[in-house]
Amino acid sequence: MPMSKGYQRILLPVVELVLFWQVLAMILKTPALPYPHEALWRFIHTGELMEHTWASLWRVLRAIVGSAGLAVPLGLWVGGSKVVFEMISPLLYLLYPIPKVAFLPVIMLVLGLGDAAKIFLMMLVIFFQILIAVVDARKGIDKHVIDSIATLGPTRWQLLRHVLLPAVLPRVLTAVRVSIGTSLAVLFFAETFGTELGLGYYITDAWMRLNYKDMFAGIIALSILGLGLFQSVNWLEAKLCRWRSL
Repeated sequence: MPMSKGYQRILLPVVELVLFWQVLAMILKTPALPYPHEALWRFIHTGELMEHTWASLWRVLRAIVGSAGLAVPLGLWVGGSKVVFEMISPLLYLLYPIPKVAFLPVIMLVLGLGDAAKIFLMMLVIFFQILIAVVDARKGIDKHVIDSIATLGPTRWQLLRHVLLPAVLPRVLTAVRVSIGTSLAVLFFAETFGTELGLGYYITDAWMRLNYKDMFAGIIALSILGLGLFQSVNWLEAKLCRWRSL
């Protein structure tokens, strides 16, 4: 069976990256950069790595779902009312550029060192990215389109389900894609505090022990986690936004 174009697009960059890694390791010849096959061997045969990966995945998924659940309705409300937009947008655009990691000490002081603080920190990052996207998408819907559909007598739920959500959904999924990389970076930082489970902890612990093979095995796991999340969003977009491929 021939390989699909989607897998080809993924496989080719992976092969190129591994070849570059191999050449660089041969040139540098340092324990700090093991050969790809050494890191891959550790990745495959280190049983505890899967436990750390699942812990990180579970935190990221809860952050994404929680952020979208809050940001989408709020964005539709703000973007759908000129009065509300003028009241809230200055605060929104003031808070959005602030690095959310700066709030980590306060978050940990209030929520403790457990999962709640880590998830909330990621939610802050993802929330604002989705919120800005939904507000802009909602403001971009032509008012005449809404008025013409309203003449047909739809309920608020029907208007939301068949008009507003389909209009903003592509922007929501794009914002989630953009936020995946940022949220994983924030997760890595947050998992170096107050936990012994997660890829951030695993990579940092291996680095502190000068076990570079385990460290790169953790980096591979983090990369695969990000790729899996990214491809999952692409799959959702293909299923939920089928009109875009017409």
